[in-house]
Amino acid sequence: MGSADSKLNFRKAVIQLTTKTQPVEATDDAFWDQFWADTATSVQDVFALVPAAEIRAVREESPSNLATLCYKAVEKLVQGAESGCHSEKEKQIVLNCSRLLTRVLPYIFEDPDWRGFFWSTVPGAGRGGQGEDDDENARPLAESLLLAVADLLFCPDFTVQSHRRSTVDLAEDLHSLDSCEYIWEAGVGFAHSPQPSYIHDMNRTELLKLLLTCFSEAMYLPPAPDSGSTNPWVQFFCSTENRHALPLFTSLLNTVCAYDPVGYGIPYNHLLFSDYREPLVEEAAQVLIVTLDHDSATSANPTVDGTTTGTAMDDVDPPGPENLFVNYLSRIHREEDFQFILKGIARLLSNPLLQTYLPNSTKKIQFHQELLVLFWKLCDFNKKFLFFVLKSSDVLDILVPILYFLNDARADQSRVGLMHIGVFILLLLSGERNFGVRLNKPYSVRVPMDIPVFTGTHADLLIVVFHKIITSGHQRLQPLFDCLLTIVVNVSPYLKSLSMVAANKLLHLLEAFSTTWFLFSAAQNHHLVFFLLEVFNNIIQYQFDGNSNLVYAIIRKRSVFHQLANLPTDPPAIHKALQRRRRAPEPLSRTGSQEGASMEGSRPAAPAEPGTLKTSLVATPGIDKLTEKSQVSEDGTLRSLEPAPQQSSADGSPAEEEPSQAWQDQRRLSSASASGQWSPTSEWVLSWKSKLPLQTIMRLLQVLVPQVEKICIDKGLTDESEILRFLQHGTLVGLLPVPHPILIRKYQANSGTAMWFRTYMWGVIYLRNVDPPVWYDTDVKLFEIQRV
Repeated sequence: MGSADSKLNFRKAVIQLTTKTQPVEATDDAFWDQFWADTATSVQDVFALVPAAEIRAVREESPSNLATLCYKAVEKLVQGAESGCHSEKEKQIVLNCSRLLTRVLPYIFEDPDWRGFFWSTVPGAGRGGQGEDDDENARPLAESLLLAVADLLFCPDFTVQSHRRSTVDLAEDLHSLDSCEYIWEAGVGFAHSPQPSYIHDMNRTELLKLLLTCFSEAMYLPPAPDSGSTNPWVQFFCSTENRHALPLFTSLLNTVCAYDPVGYGIPYNHLLFSDYREPLVEEAAQVLIVTLDHDSATSANPTVDGTTTGTAMDDVDPPGPENLFVNYLSRIHREEDFQFILKGIARLLSNPLLQTYLPNSTKKIQFHQELLVLFWKLCDFNKKFLFFVLKSSDVLDILVPILYFLNDARADQSRVGLMHIGVFILLLLSGERNFGVRLNKPYSVRVPMDIPVFTGTHADLLIVVFHKIITSGHQRLQPLFDCLLTIVVNVSPYLKSLSMVAANKLLHLLEAFSTTWFLFSAAQNHHLVFFLLEVFNNIIQYQFDGNSNLVYAIIRKRSVFHQLANLPTDPPAIHKALQRRRRAPEPLSRTGSQEGASMEGSRPAAPAEPGTLKTSLVATPGIDKLTEKSQVSEDGTLRSLEPAPQQSSADGSPAEEEPSQAWQDQRRLSSASASGQWSPTSEWVLSWKSKLPLQTIMRLLQVLVPQVEKICIDKGLTDESEILRFLQHGTLVGLLPVPHPILIRKYQANSGTAMWFRTYMWGVIYLRNVDPPVWYDTDVKLFEIQRV
């Protein structure tokens, strides 16, 4: 029978299902088999032949038929898992049922009345009437479905290579099979790399897509502030009930980290051969990050709201978290495993950067956002991995791609989420001293980026890219400014020698942020000046010797520091500054920083194409919630500083110079207080002006400016190099104030970021699954779908 006939029969069955007013009996196999037995429908066919409107119609008008359809499809998967899928027919039935459930599940999740359906047992429907024990019948449908999919993912000759050679031993019994011998790919905990089989890869991909669809119930619940709600599908699948949890976790991780999209090093190879591995790797990456969506605060029982955020995962001792995937991830410890994971993620993240030498010569992967979430989870849940990453300059293989993505996405409104996760990862890394030290490595890889050409280190690259984001990114990135500058503050005590380009960029930022109208136009703007002054102080006090470029730039721009010291605080001056604001352009678009030519071969960062779909994100916590202050002791160890309760000044804004919670709204618009519009007062300006840490810089200027001026007059100098040579050999030993202790703001886990990650991750998965469009046009609640 031709495939056109089978499609027609399948379509007829769908129409019958929607038009029958009477419930169809579960025992009417002739009717139900039309959906899976004699059809050879691809997943795209299933989506075309089962329209959304008809699924909703069955759901509303003949719910018992939809219930029976789901139950029968799950039953077929359970039977396939029990029999081991030996015949082609059985394999086809399993794939058809899997596609059908992938199509129908989102419509069950979008209706609150149906949400409990899969967690109920089907009355009087004992497994195919085989008279098994009652407790087996009592399994909720969801559990039967998840266990069947897990079994099928290790089914010989279907999703894994069979180890049996002779046909005499017919069935490799799936229940006695040790799936640890069938891990899909060599890597963590498994040395043998199985022969690749594209049929197995395609079957795995289909089953993983079904699994991801099961987990996607999270998309249909609005973002909850407590984020203590566990996804019951993920919770069950990653529990001890799933005997394949370990081999499956290992298979997913190894499949992602071992993938090499370059195509065996032959240019343009990917144009000749289609790559069956890539869809599997994408699906594996998505399933992996969803199973690892575990807020450290949650406990095993979803109704108990855990309050110990951040501590649960810091030092995992068995038994560790209930979620076995998180547990296994946190317990990886062998150096060669870490090396394999880090090399794999770095290779894949660098892939889009390789495009430029021979255009289109290598396959360009699209799942870098999933990889960044995975890398974040690894660092967050496995501190040994984080230290391994920072132990050598391999961390720079992660840093450079992240800076590339940040720079490339800075003008694109649809990629705000990518900007955030890139910055969060750098914030997490910057809390460790080693990261700052590693940044001193010279930057020689010339990835074409739309930034000024410079000669220098990875620290220079970081500062130049951050400057570009702040001065030429779009408006919605303003909440990230605090984070970007916190990262620079964290690494600043370790930066041995900034280039002239980077030094000028930092001073340009100070110039832009310290204009009176910018300082007075929002309650939080002065924090940015505090951060930059802290950067300069750290470098002057701890790395003066190698930083003559920065010292020279500070001397040249000394007027900015004098203006800050003499900031007007009287009401008429404040009023006048704000009046000027109405006439003045945006502060940061000013071309006060001499832009050099951009790197060769780079393209300017482009805004999103109009009409691009994007998903909304929840607000991120302020920098004071995201980080915790630690002080570096003499011996280099970190001591946590307990935050003091904030004193409020007269107008109710915190007098302390750390950003307060209301940063999100206040940064852009002066946030309205109870009395109406927020407006700056003399007391408010005085409250923080008196705390500006200018002493070190003023002392430096007091000592060096007369000396530099004398050289210029004596030698009639206009040449920078002579002055730089003088500054290189100068010293301020004994002339500066006593060095302040180094303050590091370390990222700390909190429920706000856990919720942000959940909405971001599901938003990425929603937008990336377009063929077939699994969730498109369903009533998603976790985020809004918007057009740019």
